[in-house]
Amino acid sequence: MLELATVSILNGVVYGLLLFMLTSGLTLIFSMMGVLNFAHASLFMLGAYFSWQLGRWIGFWPALVIAPLLCGLVGAAIERYGLRHVHKRGHVAEILFTFGLAYVIEELVTMIWGRNAVANSVPKVIDFSLFQVFGSSFPAYKGLMMAISVAMFVFLYVALKRTRIGLVIQAALTHPHMVSALGHDVPGVFVLVFAVGSALAGLAGVIGGFMLLTQPTLAHAVGPIVFVVVVVGGLGSLAGALIASMLIGILQTFAVAIDYSLLDLFRTLGIVVARSSPLHDFYAVKLSTAAPIVPYLLLVLMLVVRPRGLMGRRDA
Repeated sequence: MLELATVSILNGVVYGLLLFMLTSGLTLIFSMMGVLNFAHASLFMLGAYFSWQLGRWIGFWPALVIAPLLCGLVGAAIERYGLRHVHKRGHVAEILFTFGLAYVIEELVTMIWGRNAVANSVPKVIDFSLFQVFGSSFPAYKGLMMAISVAMFVFLYVALKRTRIGLVIQAALTHPHMVSALGHDVPGVFVLVFAVGSALAGLAGVIGGFMLLTQPTLAHAVGPIVFVVVVVGGLGSLAGALIASMLIGILQTFAVAIDYSLLDLFRTLGIVVARSSPLHDFYAVKLSTAAPIVPYLLLVLMLVVRPRGLMGRRDA
């Protein structure tokens, strides 16, 4: 039991930090610009593809730096030549633009790299055991991912709360005319924010591409869970995104590890449920089988109890 709990918590923390890497850039963009970017998962996918391609040419470590920068440039171009012109038409136009952009990016990826998944395996330089837990090895690439996730949170928190440019960025959202009057380039600030958020998504893709299947439908696979984390944590809250990511990661990991059903619980309590009972099939569903819907059940619960999320300041 101790082994199951320890391994599940460790895997849950790893998965939770991966979710935070996915959502940190989206949270940054929404909190600073008020834009809910539906193409964020597509930028994550681009990071995975860029790192795989660059890794074949120049190695993993240079790819770890260059791939996020390329995603940042893509994000800057999206804001400068797309969102800036759509923004004046309201939030609905922004959502439609980013939603359509996700499909455009998917088609471009398919045209360049094909419809089949690429062999984006863990590079040999980080493919070794970091330590042992109850006889099971903990891979080094997961340790690297955890370190990058923590560094991302510290960087964003310090940059937004403890630096002058962070204060200018926050002020530009609510008082753009005053910030412009003080001599700051407000459109340039928005380009910078979107570029940084996109680069963070690309950085997550570099590491997440090893754990997930790198294929053109990758954005569809991770997109829904990204918005679940953002809504549960609270729209625009960086700390909320971290807490929600860890909560969902640990809950889902434990659900996968527990191979029991309500029927097993009833048997332990001495309650007999006949096969003719209309709910017998429902009671017989294993928790491990239902694990993928755990985040969405948590989302529904959060929307009922606290619509603004754990630490959000505006309703979802």
